[in-house]
Amino acid sequence: MNLKDKVAIVTGAGQGIGLAICKKLAAAGAHVILNDIDETLAIAAANEVAEQGSCLAVPGDSSNIDIIQQLMAAAVSQFGKLDIAIANAGITLFGDFFTYTAEAFFRVMQVNLGGTFFLAQAAANQMKQQSTGGTLLFTSSVTGHQAHKNLGAYGMSKAAIEMLAKNLVIELSEFNINVNTIAPGATLTERTMEDADYEDTWSRITPMKRPAKVDDIANAALFLVSEEAKHVTGQTLIIDGGWTCISPSPY
Repeated sequence: MNLKDKVAIVTGAGQGIGLAICKKLAAAGAHVILNDIDETLAIAAANEVAEQGSCLAVPGDSSNIDIIQQLMAAAVSQFGKLDIAIANAGITLFGDFFTYTAEAFFRVMQVNLGGTFFLAQAAANQMKQQSTGGTLLFTSSVTGHQAHKNLGAYGMSKAAIEMLAKNLVIELSEFNINVNTIAPGATLTERTMEDADYEDTWSRITPMKRPAKVDDIANAALFLVSEEAKHVTGQTLIIDGGWTCISPSPY
C-alpha cells in the first residue's frame, strides 16, 4: 500500500493494535500523529514508529474535545492537512449486568462512543474544508455482533460504533470521505496476554486455531484507509479467524 505523504491520526496507539497500525502507516509513507492517554507510552511508541517513518506523539484522553482539537491542530500545523483518522481508542470494563455501576457505564460510553464520534466530527470538518476527501476508520469488536458474558455495556458501545459508520455514509459521501469499521476478535496484545490462559483458550475455540496477531488487524486497517478501498464505505470487516460464525464461549 502506498500512502506516501498522507497524514493520519490514530488514537489509543501506545501499544497493541493501534501501535501496529501506526507502524504499517509509517512504513507505507504516511505521516502519523500517534495518540495515547498515557504520555510515557505515547512518546515511546512514537519513537518506535519513527524508525519506520514519520511520527509525532500527541498524548491525552481521546474522548476529551480539547485533545481532539490538539490532534487536528498537530496534523494541520505540522503537515498541512489531514487525510486519515482512525478512532482506535477504547476501554473494556467488565462487570455483571446486575451490579454494573453508572460510573463504569458512562466511562465506557464516553471513551468508546464519544471519542469515536467527536474525532470523526472534527476530522470530517477538516477534510470537508480541504475539499480533497479523506478516510475515517473506527475500531469495533466481535462483541458488537455476539453476546459475551460481563461485556453488555462494551458490546453495546461497539455495535453503536458500527451504526455510526453506516449513518455517516449519508453525511460524508458527497465530500469524498469514506468511513468503515474493523471488528477484531481475540487478539494477542500486551493486555490480553496478562491472562496466562488467553492464547490456549482462544486457539481452542477459534476455527483458524489461533487468536489474531496485531498485524492481522493492522493489515486489514491499512487496506481500508488506502486508495484501493476508496469505494468501500459504511462497512464492518470482522477479523476473528471465524469465531463469530460459530461463537463458542471462552468460559
